[in-house]
Amino acid sequence: MKTDIEIAREATKQPIFYIGSQLGLDATDLLPYGHDKAKVAHHALKPLRERERGHLVLVTAVSPTPAGEGKTTTTVGLTDALNQLGRQATVCIREASLGPNFGMKGGAAGGGFAQVVPMEDMNLHFTGDFHAVTAAHNLLAAMIDNHLHWGNKLRIDPRRVTWRRVMDVNDRALREMVVGLGGPSNGHLRETGFDITAASEVMAILCLATDLDDLEERLGRIVVAESFEREHVTAAQLGAAGAMTVLLKDALQPNLVQTLENNPAFVHGGPFANIAHGCNSLVATQAALGLSEYVITEAGFGADLGAEKFFDIVCRVGDLKPDVVVLVTTIRALKVNGGVPLADIEVEDVDAALRGSVNLERHVENLKLFGVPVVVAINHFDADTDAEVEAIRSLCVRNGVRAVVAKHFTDGGAGALELAATVAELAESGAARFNVLYPDEMPLADKIATVAKRIYRADSVHLPQRVRRRLAAWEEAGYGNLPVCLAKTQYSFTAEPTLLGAPDGHEIPIREVRLAAGAGFIVALCGQMMTMPGLPRRPSAVDIGLEGGLVVGLH
Repeated sequence: MKTDIEIAREATKQPIFYIGSQLGLDATDLLPYGHDKAKVAHHALKPLRERERGHLVLVTAVSPTPAGEGKTTTTVGLTDALNQLGRQATVCIREASLGPNFGMKGGAAGGGFAQVVPMEDMNLHFTGDFHAVTAAHNLLAAMIDNHLHWGNKLRIDPRRVTWRRVMDVNDRALREMVVGLGGPSNGHLRETGFDITAASEVMAILCLATDLDDLEERLGRIVVAESFEREHVTAAQLGAAGAMTVLLKDALQPNLVQTLENNPAFVHGGPFANIAHGCNSLVATQAALGLSEYVITEAGFGADLGAEKFFDIVCRVGDLKPDVVVLVTTIRALKVNGGVPLADIEVEDVDAALRGSVNLERHVENLKLFGVPVVVAINHFDADTDAEVEAIRSLCVRNGVRAVVAKHFTDGGAGALELAATVAELAESGAARFNVLYPDEMPLADKIATVAKRIYRADSVHLPQRVRRRLAAWEEAGYGNLPVCLAKTQYSFTAEPTLLGAPDGHEIPIREVRLAAGAGFIVALCGQMMTMPGLPRRPSAVDIGLEGGLVVGLH
């Protein structure tokens, strides 16, 4: 079979104005970036929020393994299949970060014959949204240091500056650093560091803001430091919110592209789910819901991370009510969770798949907490045997959910027709009774404990006294009603990435908490979770290059 990039390169793409016309958008509503991608203009977005909304379907997955699950591929394949069934469906996914592209994970456009195109543009600079976030974030960082240099009128305590810098490349050497070396002319000496752009609060704000006014208000609420009197200092007090909004003005407009089967796709925003809230932009999802009968979106990594944050943060902020959840799994991933080495995952082993299915069952149980019907999509690989598939189907029936084999990777939308029919049946039945996991008024420490115990099945949560004091101070300052965003390893229900399957009885250690007042949530960093990833021993970057003017090695 051809590689993903070869398939994408051979795609017959429709002009972007034709794709827009499928949604009822005319040429004046679109700002083209070449012939195959465009932004939806601000003036076209406001009326869409007031329209009746279509059905919302969330695609999530079991805990990720090196064997692969294919969540984005399933999201795209399901969208194409629904369109083949006569439902007008639009896909909404995140933009790709350069960090994973040149590191280990790869791109974010799907794969095989279930892709969004142009794949190369999407996985590289696309329309520049990540760069705009990076610039806006670092402008604020520069204005903090500039304020310290020119007299510090706001009496910022340099020891309590919490706003770091960001870049969209994995670079462990920048996690902790000192700035201002070289004497007074180079600024104020202090400790700081870099996060990856996907972890920036500015990225979270971009993905949760509803319009430019809301964007500027949220940017102004960013807490960057504390004063010597222990009062919060905000971006608005530094006078930075207006300039940051200018840098993000175009980035807030969602990007419209297409699937291989020429169906509409919004690709916008890119927070990670292990260190941020892990969903595409709210403005793109709301626009799609106002234009489409079905909107298929995804949340990052496994259901314990991305789906929980989609439900408890994004749905809460955007007043979204999902109709169906699709939980993606593979026989290969279940075998890995069952203890099979990667080298042996293509050998039939029903017992191992059933042992590893405890991870699948745990995610099913968790998703049921939110009151939304669940369907399991078994993303098919050639080495899967009938016996393995039937064993997982039967297990799902015993857990009260349907399981459908999907072959969209090789067959496109035609390979996911049964999945699409099942999703449509559940969505149109009106069976969803969506609810969030915890109420707004619950204390912050209890919210963290609720997620840790009900989703991660921990027995306890370790909250150091300094963390408890910080949470109490934020509650006293009026932030107690915010939801929480747990940043933890994506590979396990615990804080230890090597503990696969469905462990319980563990402790979730909270190392640090960060106030994202502009985004509107509290970030709790668990265990050794880093907000600036490092490159692997052999990064993908060494295989990426140009041959005859064409990109090679991108996946």
